[in-house]
Parts: sequence; C-alpha cells; structure tokens
Amino acid sequence: MAYLDVSPMMISLRTAPEDFEISDGWLHHIPSRHDFRFDPNGSVQLRAQCDCAQLAIQAEQERELATAYRHWEAHYWRPLQINREFASHFHRSPLRQFLIDLTAWLQRRLQQQPQQHVPRGRMTALHPAE
Repeated sequence: MAYLDVSPMMISLRTAPEDFEISDGWLHHIPSRHDFRFDPNGSVQLRAQCDCAQLAIQAEQERELATAYRHWEAHYWRPLQINREFASHFHRSPLRQFLIDLTAWLQRRLQQQPQQHVPRGRMTALHPAE
C-alpha cells in the first residue's frame, strides 16, 4: 500500500511556522490550502483539493506529525495568539479615539475661555450665613 509522506510538512512546521494557522479547528497550510485535523489519539484527517487526500498517512508518521503539530501549537501558535490578544488591549478603536480627541478638544476650549469672575458678595447670597 502506498502512503502519503508527510515529512515535508513536519519540516515546514519547524522552519516556516508562519505558513500555518488554525481555522475552525483545522490546521491550515496557507500556501497549499491543505487542512489537517488532529484528534486526541494522534490521528490526522487531511482535507485537500488535490489528490494528496487520496493516500493514507502511515501510523508512525501520523504520530510524529501529531507531535510536531502539538509542538507548533504550544511554541508558535499559542504565544502568537496571546500576544495578539495582549496588543488588542491597547488598541484604540475609532470610537474610543474619537471620544479621547473630543475630550481633549473640549478641555482646550474650556481653558481658552476667559475665567468668569464671581463677585464675593454674590457668593454669600448662594451660601447664606447662619
């Protein structure tokens, strides 16, 4: 029986991790548009628009690929997602930026207006003495 040799993919996971992403639970190889799903037992399901999906992956290579995938996910993908999430905490949305700009503009306008002097006599009228 002929098997699909996935060693080039394992090398690519190590040397070009940016060529992969996870989408809807599938590992997606961006250049080839091949998708891989890994189950907890280490089995791999391949989805491809070419004949690559016609061949099965040999059991030993399947386990090696699952291990390479878990390493990629833990050491590349997960840190990338955490860093993206962290950066998003500091991203200013257009609405937030508008409100910040509006507040700054209002503060400048208020500071530019001449201070109105309230005569002392009027203050006592507001707060009558006991």
